[in-house]
Amino acid sequence: MEDFKLELKLRIDWSDLDMYRHVNNLSFMRFMQSGRVNLWEATGLHKMYAEENKGAMLVSTHCDFQKALHYPGNATIKTRIAEIGNKSFKIEHHIFDEENQLCAVGKDVSVFYNFSENKTLPIPKDLRGILNRY
Repeated sequence: MEDFKLELKLRIDWSDLDMYRHVNNLSFMRFMQSGRVNLWEATGLHKMYAEENKGAMLVSTHCDFQKALHYPGNATIKTRIAEIGNKSFKIEHHIFDEENQLCAVGKDVSVFYNFSENKTLPIPKDLRGILNRY
């Protein structure tokens, strides 16, 4: 787990539950989104979007559920860059319960995107170096 440089703890709320009283599948996707945003802030992608209208755009997301999460409690989301391509990069999330048991593994694909021109771009060298740290 030392490959995961980013960690985020989120409180499980009553509204995260489904009719079976465990965390709804959609809430897991929201937890992954929080991990993604945490990564985008840590790498400067969020700031780049604000300043240059370029940044990351999610193009695919997937989640494999391992174990239920329950209320009350917390979920810990560990996030890392799994792979970097020319224009895209893969993100991996591991979601744990309070006993540090793996509850889900998520995988995202994001592209580097110019929002002004509505097109993908090659990942700049300096950004690639930053992404490699995570």
